Amino acid sequence: MGESTQGGGHPFEPVRTVADLNTLDANEILEGYRSAERGDPEPGPNRGRAYWHGWRNRMIDMHELPMDDAARKLVADFIAHDKAKKRAAGGESDG
Repeated sequence: MGESTQGGGHPFEPVRTVADLNTLDANEILEGYRSAERGDPEPGPNRGRAYWHGWRNRMIDMHELPMDDAARKLVADFIAHDKAKKRAAGGESDG
């Protein structure tokens, strides 16, 4: 089903777009991010996708997991959304 962060076949798909990110519970993301520690195993099935995303994001931030294609796509989409918001507000031009 989803690609695993540590080869364990986790049932969640990594977040690749801002639209997908916005469907997740921000408090659960934050809880997962705050709970991640170096050397931690991937969260189990008792945790949801939002928690797993937060945990995974911090593990990438700490260089415990590699920056993969899904994380790069999310960063690129976030930057594109941010630039579009600034253009719409008249604050930034391309270039």
